[in-house]
Amino acid sequence: MKPSRHAAILDVVRTERVHSQERLRELLIERGFDVAQATLSRDIRDLGLVKVPDEEGGSVYMTPSTADPTPALARMLPALYTSADGVGNLLVLRTMVGGAQPVAAAIDGARWPEVVGTIAGDDTILLILRAPEHLDLVRERVEELAGLQ
Repeated sequence: MKPSRHAAILDVVRTERVHSQERLRELLIERGFDVAQATLSRDIRDLGLVKVPDEEGGSVYMTPSTADPTPALARMLPALYTSADGVGNLLVLRTMVGGAQPVAAAIDGARWPEVVGTIAGDDTILLILRAPEHLDLVRERVEELAGLQ
């Protein structure tokens, strides 16, 4: 049951603009999956779904691209990225409110070799880099994807 429910969730999120868990639950019921809210929350976490800001000022569930997250970053960064500053092997990225977590998830998914990991708040991401020498390279890559270079 779980694999077919996960497949249905992924299909719904890829084909519909889903703004809330409740709406996702309603769409799943229409497809024959009567799922409890707690189960749906676990499924969302297990599938790695993220909520990203949309052009209407709200947010929608999306699947992060596990094969190549660069297109996801290239779509998100022009709208969400505001600035970067860093010292040593730490780079802080600023985003629009609500943008930090989906951007950090996409960066983590990209598995950039220079990045050990990310920590995201609401509008701030801390990137921990493997070496101070990577600071300018990663900042330039982010700014290029954001369309600033």
